[in-house]
Parts: sequence; C-alpha cells; structure tokens
Amino acid sequence: MCATYDRPPLLRKGVVSLLEIKDSDIRLLSLHQCRHAVDRSIHIGGAFSATIPMVSLFYGGIIDIDVEQPTAVGQDMFVLSKGHAIATLASIYADLGYFGMEVLENSRSITSILNGHPGPLLPGVHLATGPMGQGVGVAQGLAIAGRRAPQFDVYAVTGDGELQEGPVWEAVMYGGSERLENLCVMVDHNGGQLDNVQKLHFPYHDLGRSFASFGWRVMEVDATRLAHVHDALTAFKFGPREGKPTAIICRSTKGYGGFSNFMNSHKVSITEPMLDQEVELQERQRTARVDAFLGEYNGSVRRGYSDVAEALENRAEEMGLRVVQDGDQAIGVEAEPCPVRVRKAPVRNKRILYRLEKLPEIEVGQAYAAHKVIEAAMREFAMAEKVVSVDSDLASTSGLQSGVGFVDKSRALNVGVAEANMMLIGEAFAVLGYNAWVSTFCPFFDWKILRRLAVGHQERLEVIEDGGWLSEGHGLDYTMLATAADLDTQANGATHMGNDDALILNEAAHIRIINVSCPRQLLAVMRWVMEGNRGLLYIRILRAPAPALYGADFEFEFGKAYRPRDTEAPQATVITSGRCVHEALDAADQLDAKGIPIEVVDMPSIDQEAIRAAHASGRPVFIAEQNNGYLWTHVRRVLFDSGGTLDTTNLYPLNLTGRGEPQYVHSGTYAELAAHFGLDAEGLTQTIERVLS
Repeated sequence: MCATYDRPPLLRKGVVSLLEIKDSDIRLLSLHQCRHAVDRSIHIGGAFSATIPMVSLFYGGIIDIDVEQPTAVGQDMFVLSKGHAIATLASIYADLGYFGMEVLENSRSITSILNGHPGPLLPGVHLATGPMGQGVGVAQGLAIAGRRAPQFDVYAVTGDGELQEGPVWEAVMYGGSERLENLCVMVDHNGGQLDNVQKLHFPYHDLGRSFASFGWRVMEVDATRLAHVHDALTAFKFGPREGKPTAIICRSTKGYGGFSNFMNSHKVSITEPMLDQEVELQERQRTARVDAFLGEYNGSVRRGYSDVAEALENRAEEMGLRVVQDGDQAIGVEAEPCPVRVRKAPVRNKRILYRLEKLPEIEVGQAYAAHKVIEAAMREFAMAEKVVSVDSDLASTSGLQSGVGFVDKSRALNVGVAEANMMLIGEAFAVLGYNAWVSTFCPFFDWKILRRLAVGHQERLEVIEDGGWLSEGHGLDYTMLATAADLDTQANGATHMGNDDALILNEAAHIRIINVSCPRQLLAVMRWVMEGNRGLLYIRILRAPAPALYGADFEFEFGKAYRPRDTEAPQATVITSGRCVHEALDAADQLDAKGIPIEVVDMPSIDQEAIRAAHASGRPVFIAEQNNGYLWTHVRRVLFDSGGTLDTTNLYPLNLTGRGEPQYVHSGTYAELAAHFGLDAEGLTQTIERVLS
C-alpha cells in the first residue's frame, strides 16, 4: 500500500485525466457547431489552440462563477479577447448551462444568437469582442472594479497575434502600475495568425520578459499539456500573487488538438468526410482517455484510497461527468447533460441619488468654466458608489478627476496618454452597472473601440427588448466628455481641433450627441445623465468660461431645442449650438438695434420638430455652427425625410466648410478663428443682414 503522501499526486493525476476527457467533449461540441453552422465553417485554428487553457479554467476548480445569475456582483469575470475562439467558449457555456445545446446549431445565421464573435446576445457574455486587442483592456478595467468589495478575480484569454495591437500594451502598462493582482491574462501563444497560420508577422523573442518589464508576474507553460496549464492557474488562484497581475504564456500551435493538419487553419469549411474522420478520431481519443482515468480510479480503490476515489467522483460531477460504476469498479465516464440554468437578470436601478441643494449655484449672466461646473457637481454626484470617471492626461480640462477624486480617488482614474485604454476601462465599469464617464479632447476618442463598444450595447438592448437573459437597466451608461469643442481648442493646431468629431460620431449607431452651450445647461445635462439608462453619450463642452443663459428652473430633455430669449415677429431664425449660441445672441442684439429681430434656437441635441417648424415658417433659417456641419447634416436629413418637395431657398448653412468640403482648422485665437470663418457676432450680423436686405 502507498504511503499517505501519495494521495495528492494520485488525486491530481485523476483530476487531470478528467480534464482531458472534458477536453475531448468540448472539441466534439465545437466540431458539431461546424457541421451545423449556416456556412458549415469554423475558426478552428484559434478555437482548438485555446481549448486546453479554457477547459482548465472552467472545469479545473479555478474560476468562481454563478451560472444562474451571470450579472450577480462578486463572482469572477471572464473575457474572451480573441473572439475567434467563440466556438470553444460557446461549447463550454452550453455545457455549463448558460444556454441550450440547440444554440450550437445554425450558428452565424441571422436567426441565431451565436455569431462569429462573442457578444451579450449569448447569456453569460458581458461584452462584444472580435476587433483585436480590446478585451484585455476591458478585463483590466473589470479587475480595477474587482478590488472593491465584494472582490473578485478576472480572467482573459488573448491571442499572440492580438498582441500586435497597441491597446493591449496600454492595458499591460497600466495594469502593472496599478498592481492588479486579481487579473490573470492567458496568452494563446500558438505562433500563427490569420494571414499566416505558421508564424507571426512579428515574432516575440521573449514575450514573457515584455510582460515582466511592466511589472507582471509571468508563467510560461507548455499548453499542449493540460496538467501544465492547470498547475499555472492553480498557482494564480491559490498561491501568493506578489502584488502583480499574472500573465500565463500558453505555448501551443495553431489548431492544436485536431488530428488532421487541415485543422491548423484560421477559418475553414470542413467537408462531411473530413468532419466524420475528425470526429471518429476525437471519439477514439476520448475512449483512450477514459481508459486511462479508469486505471487511475480503480487503482486508488485497490490501494485502499476510497477517499481519493470519492474525491474524483465529486470532481467529475462538478465537471458535468459521471463515473459509471459496476460494483466497486468504475467502468466508464459519461457526459451528464446540463439543463439551462441561467435565470433572467434582476432589473438594475441605474438612477444616481444626490442632494439638489449640494449642486453648484449658477446665476444667469455670470461666466463659469465648464470644468469647474463639472468638478463642483461631481463632488455631489460621486457620493453615489456607482459613479466613476476615467481621464487620459487631460483631467484639467474635464473636471472629472478633481470632482470624483474629492469624494473617492479610487473612482477617479487617470490613464495617462492612452485614450484607447481610457475607453476600455470605462466600458468595464459600465458593464458592471456603473455610471461611467471618460474624457479627453474631442478628436482623441478611438473609433475602433467606440464601434465595438456600441455593438455590445446594441446587443444588450436587443436582448432586453426580446425578453432574453438581461432585464431593464442592463444597457451601458457610458458618457464621453469631449473637451474643447468647435473652435475652443484655439491655438493648439489642426490635430487637436474638435471641428469634425461630431460629424464622424454622427454616423455611429447608438451614440447620442449633446453640444452644450452654457454652464446651466451643462449642469442640467449632468442631472439628466444621472437619471440612468441614458446609453452612450458624447457630450461636447466649452473650454473657456461662458455666461449662463438659463435660470435655475432649466431642465434638459434630449431631442429638445431651447430659446434663450423670446423674440416677437422674428424676420429670421438662427439654429445653433455650443459656443456659437453666444455669438448668435450677440448678433441678435446688434440686429435688434437696427430694427431686425431674429430668433435664436439653441439645439444641444437634434429637435426634429423645431427644425420642421423653422423651415415651415417661410423665414430664412441660418444653421450656424463652429464645426464642419453637424447641425446642417441633420437639418437636411430631417427635412428630406419629411416628404414632399424640399425647398432649400431659405436655408443658409454657416459652418467651417464655407459650403465646401470638410477641412481641418489650424491654429489661432478663438477671436481670430471665429472672425476668419464669419462665425463671430459681427460675421453673423453681416451675413444675416445681407440676406435680409
């Protein structure tokens, strides 16, 4: 009989054998997906090389998840950054009971919730991934949140090809500096990518040292050996963490675990004969793995280690496996079908409570800087635990860090010159139900990240509307605060000028743009945001101080225009927003002195009825804005969609294009730039007077 110290090695060996059986089951499910996919294809290379790491994580007693309530706080989080491995994740999630096995059929069809990349359409998936290099940054943001009570760990799987993307290293740098010891990134280092499955375009000479140089703990393992990966994950989960995030470099090959070299490809359509052959060989391997486990299990029984045998039975049950018994001997290991366990997420109350009397006092006619209004307001709003901000090196222009940080500096982050990472961290907090604010100069937001973020938000809204696993309140509350809009950047140069940002984001789905004109309006917008469930917002604020135009009773409503002053029998209408509202009001004073009354319409967000009413009045309508024509684009769109004949005779766009092509604006003082483009009070006065004469 073996000594008692043999028990741990025997148990470990048996657990690894069970994991190998599970590895076979997951690969068979992935091949089943391919057979029944709408295009009969699969991203086989990356899915198969990631199978051992993901099986080790989900079945090895490592990750602590609540399948019934995937949005419950305090459980560990998982991010599949390399979205091409969706087949493996879907196989695992179906096996765990996040959704039924039928979801694995007809994938990538328009009627399926299983797409070519993961997203919140799938129960248990918290964000859309696929565009490379972004999931690691969101995982890092989740880990930052996971340091707060209740604490949790975060795991991410990324690919070595994905590491060629810059946002990954922004996250690696910041994660190391923040000592995120609850973050574990598993790198599927399979040595290939889409364009060449045999090698990387930029081979890594010492990938581990790259992570280590930024303060990460690194473990490098042979990811063709399940025991090695499981040991590394066990060391992360249960060993000392040294105040560092962990990177597990999983060395493998593209398509590892497939028998035919045909499986080494990126994405392939597999013929029926090839699928039959691969399935047969995978099933043979499973049988061999079961036999190996039976030898270990029955050996434990023969040696008198009934406690080891019982522990292995329990571990098998946790993995969704059943050890088939015949007397005191095990004769097989069967997969136990798991019913769908996910229950509908509870409704999230996203409203931020605050004390109205604690908000800053703003008097009509007095000038205030926008960042000072934000700072003062956030000192009250941030008393709520679910308010968080992330700046990227320009906190002095937003007021977020100083305002939120006055309450809780751990919720007022600054990522340095790394706008992509800023957006990813903000997304992570929004995923967890926070009211998240991110801020930088207007042109510095990352389009690729914004687009993927919006895809995930859309999927959440679709699931909520269709009565799926998410409930009301599980959309993203994510505000992008764009500082120095229009001509307010002044003398910094064309690269920093925010004159085309609104037009660019105008064409992005689900982005709601708000162009703030005055301090009172800004405060009202912030109060509106704090009501919750406002989605993805892009709020453009002024940099220089501006006088308040509205009184204390002003309330903001998205999609509504405002009139800062009443005008009787106006001869023309000026539709404007932002800084240009003040220029238009000054022009109105000059014209009124000449007996020419004009109406000024402040349109922080698009008011379709106000546009139609202005056009229907028959008066000249001037669309004045200090950018390349965001309002003008919407005026045309609204009127064109109204039907009938569109008469443009009385429409006068006044913007930075001069009716020409979009352009970038070079340096100058605000006064110089506004005068140059005829968008100061004098220029507007002259233009309107000329048209009316």
